[in-house]
Amino acid sequence: MYSTVDDFMNMIVEKNSGEKEFHQAVQEVVDSLWDFLQDHPHYMHAKVLERIVEPERIIMFRVSWRNDRGEVEVNKGYRVEFNSAIGPYKGGLRFHPSVNLSILKFLGFEQVFKNSLTTLPLGGGKGGSDFDPKGKSDNEVMNFCQSFMTELQRHIGPNTDIPAGDIGVGAREIGFLFGQYKRLRNEFTGVLTGKALNWGGSLIRPEATGYGTVYFANEMLKTRGESFDGKTVAISGSGNVAQFAAEKILQLGGKPVTLSDSSGSIYDPNGIDEEKLAYVMELKNVKRGRIKEYAEKYDCEYWDGERPWKVQCDVALPSATQNEINAEEAKILVNNGCICVAEGANMPTEPDAVDVFLENKILYGPGKAANAGGVAVSGLEMSQNSMRIQWTREEVDQRLHTIMKDIHAQCEKYGKNGDFVNYVKGANIGGFIKIADAMLDQGVV
Repeated sequence: MYSTVDDFMNMIVEKNSGEKEFHQAVQEVVDSLWDFLQDHPHYMHAKVLERIVEPERIIMFRVSWRNDRGEVEVNKGYRVEFNSAIGPYKGGLRFHPSVNLSILKFLGFEQVFKNSLTTLPLGGGKGGSDFDPKGKSDNEVMNFCQSFMTELQRHIGPNTDIPAGDIGVGAREIGFLFGQYKRLRNEFTGVLTGKALNWGGSLIRPEATGYGTVYFANEMLKTRGESFDGKTVAISGSGNVAQFAAEKILQLGGKPVTLSDSSGSIYDPNGIDEEKLAYVMELKNVKRGRIKEYAEKYDCEYWDGERPWKVQCDVALPSATQNEINAEEAKILVNNGCICVAEGANMPTEPDAVDVFLENKILYGPGKAANAGGVAVSGLEMSQNSMRIQWTREEVDQRLHTIMKDIHAQCEKYGKNGDFVNYVKGANIGGFIKIADAMLDQGVV
């Protein structure tokens, strides 16, 4: 057994050389769990921690496909099947040039705890490729997806591993992937989530992560007698999560004032209202344009190459990608009056920035809790597929809202210290207990 966190992390770094994102994810969890584990040594004796940080299976494969010029291109494909103690592997596929094993291991590890917190019977996994769908024709994306699924289909199934979408994998990609799976396996099953409504998808699925993040943030605000009504909100990103987070904020009486993409950020002090948000959705989802075009259309500030965290706001929702708030930006947010941060993306806050939020008693909701709405509705989609039914929009939204409240309650139970809730600690301990107990019940496997 390891006597200190540093001893344990030295082992992790040595066994997983160069995987800095994975190291960061494990460090955050182990820091939260260490004192709890000392008080519950049976987990340590059974080496549950050593087992939970090691994926059950990693699948890596070559993806060869032809572009529209008839040239052969080659990408890497991955699926990290991390933990199945409480259910089949569940987690998204990411298509982006930055994808590597470290990023997928960090995402898969986070997914294990996130899925546990949802109360649904789902294990954790993640996958993807360094393929970039941006700038590719529909035909090229289809060629890639068919080649990718030709290998992946050997390792997934509705009771084994159920991928979903993530960055770079939207409705188009899910459709091509599902079509190839059905073609090869000769079966129509709920093997992928995020499907179109007319062939097995769930209402509210596109909205789920953004809505869920806002629902979670609202529960945090309630602990201080606050709500979104009248609050100014800074959001990063301009994709699915950011769009629907903004939509729900407007419904709750808040005012979103920023969005961003990989090129820069916009700041609209008048607020991004329903009409402006509709423009963003068309710009990003249909035209696949840049957020700079919003600034040109609505005559607001555009910060080239900058993130949106220098604005005055009450709530911040980082919803773009990992490590997008550093310690200096966290201090700026605190000094500018931010009282609540909820992560719509996975691990968007650097460790030093998390420390800034906690030291200043900011309501800080980590991604494994705050953005669990996406996988929660994916789980609800699986249930609807199994029963061959489709719930109404209102039913799914109500179930999502209830799940996010339940996640908040778990975080509060394990993270409350006086009048302050450490949501990082609460999420990690709450997620860990369910998985660890299941692993102990199932023996040394």
